[in-house]
Amino acid sequence: MPSSLVPRTALRGGSQSSHDKLAKTLGYFSIALGATELLAPRALCRAIGLNGLEPVVRAYGAREVATGVAILTSHDPAPWIWARVAGDMADIATVATGFQQDDAKRDNNVLALAALAAVTAIDVVCASGLSSEKGGRKTALTDYSRRSGFPQGPQSARGAARNFKVPADMRVPELLRPEHFQRNRKTSSGSQ
Repeated sequence: MPSSLVPRTALRGGSQSSHDKLAKTLGYFSIALGATELLAPRALCRAIGLNGLEPVVRAYGAREVATGVAILTSHDPAPWIWARVAGDMADIATVATGFQQDDAKRDNNVLALAALAAVTAIDVVCASGLSSEKGGRKTALTDYSRRSGFPQGPQSARGAARNFKVPADMRVPELLRPEHFQRNRKTSSGSQ
């Protein structure tokens, strides 16, 4: 049996590259963060000085959970990691409004922004890595130079057609041959 041409990273059950593993971790992180935002939006808003934005934080939680589930269940998590990056931008814009609301929570707000910036950087690295692994139009080049087109090699294909029996007339199907019409004409004239 010939050895497999599939790279060792393409194991059964999905790819095992470092970016795929990071994507899986980010999927679990999304679900955990989203559940926290769904279940305790008031506590989060109070902690970072976003009073009155509880419905927004709850909606962000639903988005995080949905994105996390999509990352974990998708064959190609790259688009969903890019969706996380877009969500991170929305999160940063929302948390940045906390600077205008509560001076007492400014330190917590700065910490939240720093954490969001770090997570965004990780998301961008993961999404970029996944996109380059999967290949786009410019990177998806396949080398066919070692393929011959013969599954058992060109030597086994030589002479294989010599034992093939060719029908008398391959160009005309049997029902359209003149002999068939003559037989049918005799049969139909004999019955009249």
